[in-house]
Amino acid sequence: EVQLVESGGGLVQAGGSLRLSCAASGFTFDDVYSVGWFRQAPGKEREGVSCISSSDGSAWYADSVKGRFTISSDNAKNTVYLQMNSLKPEDTAVYYCAADSHVRCANSRYPPWSLFGYGMEYWGKGTLVTVSS
Repeated sequence: EVQLVESGGGLVQAGGSLRLSCAASGFTFDDVYSVGWFRQAPGKEREGVSCISSSDGSAWYADSVKGRFTISSDNAKNTVYLQMNSLKPEDTAVYYCAADSHVRCANSRYPPWSLFGYGMEYWGKGTLVTVSS
């Protein structure tokens, strides 16, 4: 059974940090082109946050998180991480881990990751991040 399980969410004050983890089972990162994170705030559409390419480690970040968030992966553990620093109240959302064997990350020859907020092959159930002001 394919599973993506997120952890690490919680309540943090503005300016603080959190690290999200996404552990995959039932497949390996070598089986997919990309792994990454979307988020959905209350009353808003799901948006792409960051992704990492399984083939070459290239990463993409949404403009809103660039310079504050860092994505990384540990293929031996089949786990991807999102280090979130300098958190802002507008980062409050449910964060979803996602992976796909067709969608590319950080490759200008293919549609951008951010377009696939409702179309990825594998999804986690999400972890809530709340940033208080």
